[in-house]
Amino acid sequence: MRPENQSSVSHFLLRGLPIRPEQQGVFFALFLGMYLTTVLGNLLLILLIRLDARLHTPMYFFLSHLACSDICFSSVTVPKMLVNMLTQDQSIPYAGCVTQMYFFITFAALDNFLLTSMAYDRYVAICHPLHYMTIMREGLCILLVSGSWLLSCASALSHTLLLAQLSFCDDNTIPHFFCDVGALLKLSCSDTSRNKLLIFTLGLASITLPLVCILISYGRIGATILKVPSTKGFCKALSTCGSHLTVVSLYYGAIIWLYLFPSSNTSSDNNIIASVLYTVVTPMLNPFIYSLRNRDMKRALEKLINRLLLAVMVVD
Repeated sequence: MRPENQSSVSHFLLRGLPIRPEQQGVFFALFLGMYLTTVLGNLLLILLIRLDARLHTPMYFFLSHLACSDICFSSVTVPKMLVNMLTQDQSIPYAGCVTQMYFFITFAALDNFLLTSMAYDRYVAICHPLHYMTIMREGLCILLVSGSWLLSCASALSHTLLLAQLSFCDDNTIPHFFCDVGALLKLSCSDTSRNKLLIFTLGLASITLPLVCILISYGRIGATILKVPSTKGFCKALSTCGSHLTVVSLYYGAIIWLYLFPSSNTSSDNNIIASVLYTVVTPMLNPFIYSLRNRDMKRALEKLINRLLLAVMVVD
């Protein structure tokens, strides 16, 4: 490799969250609690889907993969942020930074594709209920999930390989709490035009196109719901999609705020707040959104609690 393509820095410094030093303890406890809630809540979601045979349907198959993706997505950034807050050591090795960026892009893209698959599943369930089991067969579900993983990994690998060819000189402070690809490009003293073109191209493929597909699916669902003559049927169809719509709104709302409404003076702080929303808050809320508004999940949870109580009584 030519010398100009090699990085001249061995590590980066993560500036972290825009909070005062005296507030570090409070925010450490807050984010630690949120992270533990994310991991335990999504693990419980996966466990319930695994144990309850009534939840072995395409919708919950996608949901279990989304829960797994959310655990990984938060685990890419939050533990490092917590360690930095606890030790006051903001450094991260060059290799560690590139690795973090790779996995961040992977699971961010994976969430997009899984949410799109779930929207398609709801579209088929409501607009073509008689053909649902024929269309959403096991082979298609596996293909959609496998394709989501493959496309996500390929997208992240493309960014990583191009970034590895850049040089980084002098300033190595990243104004973020994780290694964001946009922030890294601003620190580079190489030509980043190819990287920016790749961000635009893959952004269309992994963010814009999935969002368009979700909007089209729910547009068709909305048109079908409006044709339902009974109020009961209308409410049932709405409750079926309500949880997914809530998650989509939270996730894409943060991304749209981050990329479509930048601020000139406080863009860095706004970027961090928006990133916290879709990397920390949304993965934490997903288990609550899908369980509290879902009768099947409530029944599965009650069944699991009864099993545990029975097991405890037998042991006693």
